[in-house]
Amino acid sequence: MGITTSSAGDGVTVISVDYPPVNALPVRGWFDLAEALRAAGRDQKTHVVVLRAEGRGFNAGVDIKEMQRTTGFDALIGANRGCYEAFGAVYDCAVPVVAAVQGFCLGGGIGLVGNADVVVASDDATFGLPEVDRGALGAATHLARLVPQHLMRAMYFTASTVTAQTLAHYGSVYRVVPRGELDDAALAVARDIAAKDTRVIRAAKEALNGIDVQPVHRSYRYEQGFTFELNLAGVADEHRDAFVGGSS
Repeated sequence: MGITTSSAGDGVTVISVDYPPVNALPVRGWFDLAEALRAAGRDQKTHVVVLRAEGRGFNAGVDIKEMQRTTGFDALIGANRGCYEAFGAVYDCAVPVVAAVQGFCLGGGIGLVGNADVVVASDDATFGLPEVDRGALGAATHLARLVPQHLMRAMYFTASTVTAQTLAHYGSVYRVVPRGELDDAALAVARDIAAKDTRVIRAAKEALNGIDVQPVHRSYRYEQGFTFELNLAGVADEHRDAFVGGSS
């Protein structure tokens, strides 16, 4: 359980997330994921990273139960900083990151996938931000990299989800495959990239980030400011208490 790193050969490093039952990451998990991504990028033997998860869903965001059983604001601040670090580590990873997404991809999962370079998804994958139902904000920055502006707003305000097939229509999901073929499909894309001259690919990753029209780090940090306001006002606690009570 936790974050593990392994080699798939041919310059492909696989980072796996495993936090049963739904891959809702605790504070430590977000920081561990960020460090694993940075370490992979620093390793010159790594040409590409595949980010995947065990279980029925890719990611369910932050561990709200951890937040609600922790007194004070340490867990809230830790989760916000941890998400910022992990999302940024995907974006800033020195090599391309291929996200392999199955089942649900919610909240923090959108932050990871929205900052990935290539997304491969299973045909049962769904994507969304339930943030407003939890009294929080965040990751609209990353959802806006996956869907057009007006759909992003509709999804955000309604906390609704879209399918992998919808994202493939918009071009943000590269391939949609049956669930049992997901890992192989992600590795195939990764190996195609890894076969290129890694010096050129690393330069390309830096160049593409440099011409990006969206300042993802600053944009996401701006969103987080409103989450802190909602917490100070007591609004977020009401929604998180209701969520924890309803899921107990």
